[in-house]
Amino acid sequence: MRYRTLGGTGIEVSAYCLGTMMFGAIGNPDHDDCARIVHAALDAGVNFVDTADMYSAGESEEIVGKALQARGDRDDVVLATKVHFPMGEGRNRGGNSRRWIVREVEESLRRLRTDRIDLYQVHRPDPGTDLEETLAVLGDLVRAGKILAFGCSTFPAHELVEAHHVAERRGLPRFRTEQPPYSLLARGVERDVLPTVRRLGMGALTWSPLASGFLTGRYRKDRPIDLGSGRAALMPARFDPALPVNQAKLDAVEALTAVAEDLGRTLPELALAFPLAHPAVTSVIIGPRTPGQLEAALRGADLVLDDATLDRIDAIVPPGTDVYPPDGVWRPRALTDPALRRRLPTDRPAADRPAAG
Repeated sequence: MRYRTLGGTGIEVSAYCLGTMMFGAIGNPDHDDCARIVHAALDAGVNFVDTADMYSAGESEEIVGKALQARGDRDDVVLATKVHFPMGEGRNRGGNSRRWIVREVEESLRRLRTDRIDLYQVHRPDPGTDLEETLAVLGDLVRAGKILAFGCSTFPAHELVEAHHVAERRGLPRFRTEQPPYSLLARGVERDVLPTVRRLGMGALTWSPLASGFLTGRYRKDRPIDLGSGRAALMPARFDPALPVNQAKLDAVEALTAVAEDLGRTLPELALAFPLAHPAVTSVIIGPRTPGQLEAALRGADLVLDDATLDRIDAIVPPGTDVYPPDGVWRPRALTDPALRRRLPTDRPAADRPAAG
């Protein structure tokens, strides 16, 4: 296992980070089985574990907490979690406000059975909360010893720059890490997010390296896709081969599989090695649901891609290109709220308004 320093914090983390989104009701509900995954990852040299409060409504954090407590080696693990998404019904139970973060960090500490979180991440931007408010409360939590460092997840480049400038102007601690989606099929973050991360001295922990399963080798052009079971039944638009975007994924998978085979490797091994070739990336998050999936991922930990292989990948999926829109990417209100991109009717030119009478 290779290790890298996390965003100027001095903390050394493994190049593979164990992601636990699939622990609990939405993935693997067997707590003992999930604990075995955690322990096997630690035994293999993974020292970085990432979860979030909203994964299975807190159940993932509970599983991770129990698994680490059973090992008794909490001090050897760099533990990361996240805050932002709603937790339960009612107002003010989500977002990036001081009110919510101060409350929810205590819940995460309780579920994780620990006295501090090594990396606390803001899961998405919150247009209703000033960045100064969020950075200030996170800084207070660092001073209180409840968290040791903090970062963000799936922030666009301009939000990273603004957060950096707010921290400088107000004398506040700054985001140390960003967690963007990045894979062989989703390279859009190469255009601005990853260069910005590198310029600001941040670390990058990339998620969805297997592109929602398309880079596992399970989905191929010559095999029918069962849209009535598993993930495909829940999200058929992501898998229906009749849709052009999914045909594009399948075409890319065929070409990328040939690259992997020429290396004597599997497609998932190639997919996990790819993000680590980027100089801005600290760790790639692997998210196994079963011990077998973890074992398969760890087999590729020694793979380092050479320039010739990276050139072949560039020819299949050009740099900065998204073959499909990465799932879960935050969309700015400027796009989702029509009122922010349309002038008031009274402010539009007369020619755009219906004639009087």
